Amino acid sequence: MRIIVNLDVMMAKRKISLTELSEKVDLTLSNLSILKTGKAKAIRFSTLEAICKALDCQPGDILEYEKE
Repeated sequence: MRIIVNLDVMMAKRKISLTELSEKVDLTLSNLSILKTGKAKAIRFSTLEAICKALDCQPGDILEYEKE
């Protein structure tokens, strides 16, 4: 099982930079970068909620499940 993070796709659709998103959700650039590149092992619901609010999207727009 694999969870794919499509944060970069949603950021491109909303035309928002990593720096701008970082400021809106109050996360460091390094933490957002880890999430964006798919290297994160977990995400807090509060963080996911803040990202969804900033990008005006649903959690399913950012996270995707893929069978191996």
